[in-house]
Parts: sequence; C-alpha cells; structure tokens
Amino acid sequence: MAEQFDMFSEEASRDRVITRAASGVVKLEQPTIPMNEEDMVRYLSETGRYRILRQLVPRAIAPFPRPEYSLKGIILDTETTGLNARKDEIVEIGVIAFTFDAKGNMGDVTGIYGGLQQPSVSIPSDITKLTGITDEMVAGQSIDMAALKSLIEPADLVIAHNAGFDRPFCEAFSQLFSGKAWACSNSEIDWSSRGYEGTKLGYLIGQTGYFHDGHRAVDDCFALLEVLAREAGGSASTAFAELYEASQRSRVRIFAENSPFDMKDHLKGRGYRWCDGSDGRPKSWWIEVGEEALDDELRYLRAEIYRYPDADPPIKRLTAFDRFRA
Repeated sequence: MAEQFDMFSEEASRDRVITRAASGVVKLEQPTIPMNEEDMVRYLSETGRYRILRQLVPRAIAPFPRPEYSLKGIILDTETTGLNARKDEIVEIGVIAFTFDAKGNMGDVTGIYGGLQQPSVSIPSDITKLTGITDEMVAGQSIDMAALKSLIEPADLVIAHNAGFDRPFCEAFSQLFSGKAWACSNSEIDWSSRGYEGTKLGYLIGQTGYFHDGHRAVDDCFALLEVLAREAGGSASTAFAELYEASQRSRVRIFAENSPFDMKDHLKGRGYRWCDGSDGRPKSWWIEVGEEALDDELRYLRAEIYRYPDADPPIKRLTAFDRFRA
C-alpha cells in the first residue's frame, strides 16, 4: 500500500487513524507522513507536471579567495534617467567583483557595491515605474567613487548584460571605466544553443530555475552571476566560459560608406545599422562581424551592394577594449 504524504503540515500525526465507514466496517488508514521543503520540491518536480523556481540567494563575499583564480571580473548594471548616454544620467550602479581563471572557470565573489546618485533632473515616471527608484530615494545620494574604484580598477573584464547601453553611460560618468575590456552577456553568448527561449535576464534567470527581485542594479548583477556560472547538463562549458572566450577574439566593424541609397533596405535586412556620423565614425550603414566572416561580408558588399569588384569599404578591427563604446 502506498504511503500518503501531507505536503503542508509538519505536525501531522504518524499514528494510524481508525475510521468507521457508513456500513459499520472499521478501516485502518495509513499514517500521514509530513514532508520537508526539499522533499516537496523533489516530489513535485519528479511528477513532470511542475517547474519549481527557487528564490535566488546572493552569494557571500569570500573571506579568503582561492589563489588559483587569478583573474578579476566585474558584473555591472546601471539604472538611468533615460536611454541617451549623452544627456541622461546614472541614478544607480551595482557591481559584483569575482575571480576566474584563464579557462573561464568562475571562482569567488570578492566584493559588492550598490549606490544611488541624485541626477540633475527629476526621474521620469516611466523610469520609476520600471526600476522602483524615486526622487525621494536619490535625494542627497551620491555614488561612492572610492568604493567603486577599489572594485573596477583591478578588473580584467567588465561584463554587462547590455554593454552597448551600460558602457557609454559608465564612461560618461567616470574615466575609471574607459580603459577596460568589456563583454556583453546578451550578444556574445549563444543562448538559444543552451536551450534558452530569450536573452532578457528575466527569461534567463527563470529558465535557470530561480526568481529574484528584478530591476534593481545589485539584484540583477547577482541574477546574471548565477546564469553565467550555471553548469548545464547538455553544455560542455558554462555561459561565462563562452563569454570570456568571445571577449578574447577581435571583431571587425565594416562601414558600407557611399553605398547606393536604394540598397538601404537590403543592408538593413542583413543586420546593418545606420550611423549618422555624429560620433566621429563614417556616416554610413555598418555591421560588426567576427574575423572569420570578414571575407564573406566584403564579397557580399562588392557583389550585391556596390556591384564593383574592387570596392574597398572602410573597416575597423575591435577588441574588448574598443567594443560597445558610444
């Protein structure tokens, strides 16, 4: 006879219960056995009908970081008053410092910082709705630059989930960020091959098996840390190892300068983006590809766009020190 589990009561009696049916026959029921939290999770998961999410518990700072992880990384997130790094401002920055090795194995958390900054303008209502940060919260607040410097200055790699957004804001905020190698965990990891349905942090953390309080900088940093560190059964390496390897490769930015106007839809459809020239780059459509794809992309431009075999569009080679700048 199968045991009956009580998933909610820890006080349930283990004594057998005697009941009398309407017919007068006495029935001897099996005892109810209480389940602890881990048993409940395992029981529901093993049915195949439930997906259990655990609340993410932030990792603690290691008092004695392991010496075999000699490289230093940063996971960074910002909250801002808007989307334009030239005029909008940072209102919150979150940073987690961690160690790793040359093979992309993650080590220990070595430092945490989260700070608010009062901007020169009121925080727009849509930003408050998104982040939960109000004018009252940032009133009189300023980011502790000494604390930030102690974590950023020794870092070998700075990671943001949308580095093309965060890096320009950080560099506008402080020169501390300018000479660093940056990596983007959104664009430089093949999440779909790892079984993820999207690249937004909410999708990634949910499919990793966690939930967290999102949209505050340090909370999002801890969420990204767990996603990057996860050792998935079907993958040969962690997402962080893939990201670190990608950060070591140079990429090439190709500017389709002076391309025919009637080719703009073709370029856009292939993934090219428009640069208006205001940031010092050529006024043209452009794309960024890996070194291995350079020759194919140049052949495409010469054959399909310029229709001239000797066309020589400008190119610029980029490393992690150059990528994701404004």
